[in-house]
Amino acid sequence: MSKPSNHRFIDHGPREAIAPKVCRPRRHALRILAGLCLGGIGTFTGSHALAAGFPDRPVQLIVPWPGGSDATLRALAEKASQFLGQPIVVVNKPGVSGTLGPAVMAKTAKNDGYTISQIPVSVFRMPHLQATNYDPTTDFTYIIGLSGYRSGVLVRADAPWKTWQEFIAYAKANPGKVTYATPGVNTTNDITMKLIARHDGIRWSDVPFKGTGDATAALMGGHVTALVGSALGQLVDSGKFRLLVTWGEKRTERWPDIPTLKELGYGLVATSPYGIAGPKGMDDKIVKVLHDAFRRALEDPAIRKLLAQNEEDAFYLGTDAYRNYAHAAYREQKEIVETLHLKQP
Repeated sequence: MSKPSNHRFIDHGPREAIAPKVCRPRRHALRILAGLCLGGIGTFTGSHALAAGFPDRPVQLIVPWPGGSDATLRALAEKASQFLGQPIVVVNKPGVSGTLGPAVMAKTAKNDGYTISQIPVSVFRMPHLQATNYDPTTDFTYIIGLSGYRSGVLVRADAPWKTWQEFIAYAKANPGKVTYATPGVNTTNDITMKLIARHDGIRWSDVPFKGTGDATAALMGGHVTALVGSALGQLVDSGKFRLLVTWGEKRTERWPDIPTLKELGYGLVATSPYGIAGPKGMDDKIVKVLHDAFRRALEDPAIRKLLAQNEEDAFYLGTDAYRNYAHAAYREQKEIVETLHLKQP
């Protein structure tokens, strides 16, 4: 049974106003930022002339997940619209673990600021798993780091395990029997469960789903043993599910009795930070306009309250810091993929 190696899955910077650490052989930082998709937009070379009067029409924000899992981003977009003076229209474009949208945007969208995208950690991980048509270090204009998902593990309320320790004991005694639902293979949720399995010397299996709704139905129907996800408040409050553990730096105010992986001795802090980026070559003045609108939105008390309700941590990173974070995350994901010998199915 291997021992923990103090993996930390957090962002650098303020998963997304967190102040994460860089992923080293003994301290891995996993981030998940959300991916986006877009289609049919021609390439364009920016110029300072574009910055004048920006924006004079709606801005499109690509979100790489199905509708229903985008509540925080929609609220942020609506609030940022008030400071921008133009609507920010959210378009859901799920696919390829949140990387399809950013990839298409990087290759086809104009860099005039009217198409931007949420960026997940998977954008930095995927190039190390398979050939991609984008390079995270050169094909995006990073605008701002926003927030970070805090995940946990749920079982049904009628499950026999009252604690995480009981759940792990069952998994050890029943190799290969436990299955867990996640947003996809090689996502932060899946990778963290793989690290837990390695730490505890157990075998269990990931069952990927496109959205929380399908995963929840599978858990309720007994098709999976557990669900690994974020924004779990409504599920827990429904009384139909039991939260066994959370993956943040410390216990949450909402569930102060639920332990973290870190305090249970795993040396793991697993969050999924995300931010906003556009195609490469955007004008600095346009970037600043977008950055300032989203930063003001992030500082709004109502948005902060919503983040807490959705179990997210504010993760503000300015434009330069977010760009540096992206480059560091790209290197870190390479280390993680190599350490765990990950392969894309």
